[in-house]
Amino acid sequence: MRFTNPQYPNSTPRSNRNRTVQERRKVIPQQQVDEHFMGRALELAYQAADADEVPVGAILVRDHQIIAAASNQRQMLKDPTAHAEMVAITQAAAAVGDWRLEKTTLYVTLEPCPMCAGAIVQSRIPRVVFGASDPKAGAVVSLYELLSDKRLNHQSEVAGGVLAERCGRVLTEFFASKRALGKK
Repeated sequence: MRFTNPQYPNSTPRSNRNRTVQERRKVIPQQQVDEHFMGRALELAYQAADADEVPVGAILVRDHQIIAAASNQRQMLKDPTAHAEMVAITQAAAAVGDWRLEKTTLYVTLEPCPMCAGAIVQSRIPRVVFGASDPKAGAVVSLYELLSDKRLNHQSEVAGGVLAERCGRVLTEFFASKRALGKK
């Protein structure tokens, strides 16, 4: 991924010419990085809605590279554990060849539930960024605070509310259409 000035897309600022790619990336504010990757997770959420799945998208990023991307697949797989986070964690572990997903960030459009928060703890994901809060099942800040619980063997840094309105809207619209059609 290359971040450039949209006014001069092929130019490199003079101050960046002698920096490595990693050093240039550090200049980009974390909020912009988080919003970019949350936007990618939102794309997956919309794809899930089109497939008649609850619209939640998740991606795992390491060194500014997406190593896993998934959406909810409970209907398709007939599997109650096939939440976007669970599928992405499984993909990422296979991609890196290790169950420990250290040095990664999980971006997910909805606050993780207790099951997904448990998988985050078990896979040692150090940072979680979510969009919309989940007052009915959220296990990060809403109902529980599992990712910051000192009694557990791992804690994660958490950033919530990234693109929250857009993340919440896709869920609201999905469930409104379900109710209008009389479906569960």
